[in-house]
Amino acid sequence: MLKRWLQRVTLTDIVVWGIGVVIGGAVVYGTIVTLVTATYSAEQWINLTIDGLKLGGIYALIALGYTLVYGVLRMINFAHSEVFMSGPFTAVFLAKYLHQIGFYNAHPFISLLLVTLLSATVSMVVALLLERIAYRRLRYAPRLVPLITAIGASFFLQYTFRGMYGNDPETYPTLEMLKGKWNFGIISVPKTDVVVIISAFLLMLILYTIVQITKTGKAMRSVSEDKETAALMGIDVDRIIVYTFGLGGASAGVAGVLYALIFQQVHFYMGFIPGLKAFTAAVLGGIGNVVGAWLGGTLLGLIESIGPNLFLSGLGVPAPNQLKDAIAFTILVFILIFRPTGLLGERVSGTKA
Repeated sequence: MLKRWLQRVTLTDIVVWGIGVVIGGAVVYGTIVTLVTATYSAEQWINLTIDGLKLGGIYALIALGYTLVYGVLRMINFAHSEVFMSGPFTAVFLAKYLHQIGFYNAHPFISLLLVTLLSATVSMVVALLLERIAYRRLRYAPRLVPLITAIGASFFLQYTFRGMYGNDPETYPTLEMLKGKWNFGIISVPKTDVVVIISAFLLMLILYTIVQITKTGKAMRSVSEDKETAALMGIDVDRIIVYTFGLGGASAGVAGVLYALIFQQVHFYMGFIPGLKAFTAAVLGGIGNVVGAWLGGTLLGLIESIGPNLFLSGLGVPAPNQLKDAIAFTILVFILIFRPTGLLGERVSGTKA
């Protein structure tokens, strides 16, 4: 057995494993030094964890769109990042109008609901148009064709919204209701963070319930398993695929509003980095798996928030938080190399492969 294994091992495998061992050793050493030297206080670690949870919830909601579409069509919708951008970039004008007439802070719950509904609707419509115009005729084309189409659609949407709304970032008005902090024992948490974390978790729970329990959700899982057999059993495959795109688009639109509550500014290019990170989260959790999208998003958010301080401070790296994107995409590379199916990797049948 050892002889056969040695015969299969190539120089590339040795180099990749060597790089992995070096990086892993550096991470372990940096973590030990950071913890032993008590570089950060307990309060700072708690704040970093809260930051990771709020980012992770947003990544998870965006990742859901990637994982749902991959589940039914076996394609990566790289234009999903622009679906995420389209909703909050449109809804900001409604928020600014409501603020201008004094309604925004006078009725914050209604205002936030209206802004969220508009964002979700716009993102859903954009996702549905993508499916109808760009992807429907390519369902049985070679996999490279819809991938290239998705990249082209991404650029098209970016510059379409740039042409409609301009180059300059737009800023969401501040909700007075969300200023300040709530105290949970000895822990003080910004109100915005609490709202984002709870909203993201509840929405993921609702979406999971839809996919796992409802009749349409069961049909989605049937189409994901085998479209031809599902059609023979009386399932309207076209309707289910449209529903899937709409559901993923709506969740991205809500994620966009939560993102805007944290960062406030939106612009035509805002979807690129969060979209890539959400794709990383989907791959990390196991693309095609709804629970995997939530798990991957949460883990990625925590690693991105805590990782730079935990791994790099002990190595003497100055301003480690500037390398958080590098850590996120390094995780993507290593997941693709060592476990391409992700943490909750799906079982791939012969029909799917």
